[in-house]
Amino acid sequence: MVSEHARSHGSVRLVIVCPDRPGIVAAVSGWLFERGANIMNSAQHSTDPEGGMFFMRMEFFLERISEVRAELELAFEREVATPFVMTWRFSYGADGKRVAILVSAQDHCLLDLLWRSRHDELGAEVALVVSNHTNVEETVRSFGLPFEHVPVAEGGMADAERQMLSLLAGRVDLIVLARYMRILSRDFLEKVGVPAINIHHSFLPAFVGADPYLRALERGVKIIGATAHYVTEELDEGPIIEQDVERVSHRHGLADLESIGRDIERTVLSRAVKWHLEDRVIVHGNKTFVFD
Repeated sequence: MVSEHARSHGSVRLVIVCPDRPGIVAAVSGWLFERGANIMNSAQHSTDPEGGMFFMRMEFFLERISEVRAELELAFEREVATPFVMTWRFSYGADGKRVAILVSAQDHCLLDLLWRSRHDELGAEVALVVSNHTNVEETVRSFGLPFEHVPVAEGGMADAERQMLSLLAGRVDLIVLARYMRILSRDFLEKVGVPAINIHHSFLPAFVGADPYLRALERGVKIIGATAHYVTEELDEGPIIEQDVERVSHRHGLADLESIGRDIERTVLSRAVKWHLEDRVIVHGNKTFVFD
């Protein structure tokens, strides 16, 4: 019987994108079988069996994977990926992932992520919390996590980004904007070199800017929600990972709408982060394919 420790250290996730054609699944599974791998989970999707794109996420177990990683990747590239014109990557269970959280004054999403991390629900270590405010410092440190205050002076976002780059570049696998209320530049996103996930309410583009819940109340909205997406240089235009909504009515006041909105934001962001860390999200163009 394989222990949980051995299973996690022998597990590998394979993510594939390629032009669709017959034989892809057979080629991959046959190749893994020849190497003694046991496929534990597999999901795939085709946009069109005739000329479309094929997406696959496969998880398999292979004993002593650490000893054959380099050979495994070279052989897969040569024998499977190249013939099928694949974009692909392996993700190894033994490689712990590290997350940095950026946050401003609102702490509801931050607290949810910290709690889930403490209870091993995210599948990654929170390596650092960075904020342009200090009100969350004591809370972050109570979780035994490092905190960095990077203030943003008027017109000083470029200086703040340089300081954050020195803290983050090459040290984390994912950045989570847990209600970080500053716009990150294209230069920062390119230099930091890892994906970033953002969360915001789903009133966009109807109520852009300050006090969206007040303006939603004034308009008598019937549905409120939240959207988690990857960060790109275009504000709130990155590929969407997860969304959710909840119905509201005239009986809900401003405080009610804000409370419901916070709950949805927490849930949607945590789902998006977990799915990303589990390699369930494949980005193609400005669209995502999310495997359950």
